[in-house]
Amino acid sequence: MKKRVEAALDKIRPMLQADGGDVELVEITDDGVVKVRLQGACSGCPMSQMTLKNGIERMVLKEIPEVKRVESV
Repeated sequence: MKKRVEAALDKIRPMLQADGGDVELVEITDDGVVKVRLQGACSGCPMSQMTLKNGIERMVLKEIPEVKRVESV
C-alpha cells in the first residue's frame, strides 16, 4: 500500500511545490490512517488544514479506498 500512497501523493506534489511546499509520507497505520508531514511553505500556512483535507486526503482516498483518513503529524 505504501507505493500506492506515494503514487497518489506524487500526483498532488507538483501543486504543493509550486507554492513552495511539499508533503512527506510518515506512516501508514494498520487501521488505514495515512500520516503525512507538510513541509516548506505548507508547514506554517494557515490554509494547511484545508490543503490537507481538500487536496491531499481527497486524492489519497480517491486512489486508495482502503485508506480511512489522512492526518498531519
